[in-house]
Amino acid sequence: MRILCLDIGERRIGVAVSDEDETIARGLGPVERTGNETEKIAALVKQYNAGRIVFGLPLRMDGSMSSQTEKTLAFVDRLRTVVCVPMEPWDERLSTRQAEAILIEADISRKKRKKLVDKLSAQIILQDYLNSRPRQEQNPAHQ
Repeated sequence: MRILCLDIGERRIGVAVSDEDETIARGLGPVERTGNETEKIAALVKQYNAGRIVFGLPLRMDGSMSSQTEKTLAFVDRLRTVVCVPMEPWDERLSTRQAEAILIEADISRKKRKKLVDKLSAQIILQDYLNSRPRQEQNPAHQ
């Protein structure tokens, strides 16, 4: 099974997916927030045979919740009505800044950065999640 990761924003949802061994994250294209995003994510869960969704939880630097945290949790509640896999929050603090810094360092134009930052941020969140897990917690079918 793979793990799908969501970086839930106001206009777009960055998406990343793990490999079958649950060790490497790969960014996918963003899902635009047009009203049918829960169905699009459900289709991605099916397409990639994802057994879990990790979603970035936007906390303040002091660890407290913000209005964006509440919006993210409300979206996840809606997503749970169409997707029946475990969903786990993951601290996403500074992931977007890290993604932007990587793209600036790679000399990506501002216009292209806007298109890439969401999926790269989701990839960073997922890779952090994967790296934090002890090896025995990762997909036992591939050990």
